[in-house]
Amino acid sequence: MLVFFEYRNELLFYWLGAFVFVVGSILDILDGALARAGGKTTPFGSFLDSTTDRVGEGAMLGAIALIFARQGNTVALGATIGAIAGSFLVSYTRAKAEALGLRGDVGFGSRAERVVAITAGLVLAPWGVLQWVIYLLTVTAWLTVLQRILYVRKQLREQT
Repeated sequence: MLVFFEYRNELLFYWLGAFVFVVGSILDILDGALARAGGKTTPFGSFLDSTTDRVGEGAMLGAIALIFARQGNTVALGATIGAIAGSFLVSYTRAKAEALGLRGDVGFGSRAERVVAITAGLVLAPWGVLQWVIYLLTVTAWLTVLQRILYVRKQLREQT
């Protein structure tokens, strides 16, 4: 939520927000890898990890949406809302596919790509790039959802 205070000092708060977001994302990746390497994974740990991923990404995109609202940029605001829904659905479609015993990890808009895109958008935000990154993020998230839906459909058809 640090980025919400960008109106006080654009460079400081965008960059600080990007730093906290990327460090938190890296630590999240490392804790899962460490748990797997140490054989300490649990179903609840996996569930909790996925849930906290959504909270962090949703909070960052929500703060970005609030910035666009404050700026009166309704197109970017709408795209950010679309990015939130799309990014949540990317994760949901994978989880649902896997719950059905299918693969759901196809597509080019996975969490890693979203983290990179959001971080780059925040770093370059003082120069007006953030809205363009959000547009790209929204499109790639929804294309990934479509890819996953079609891939699940293909797998189910192959089973019959």
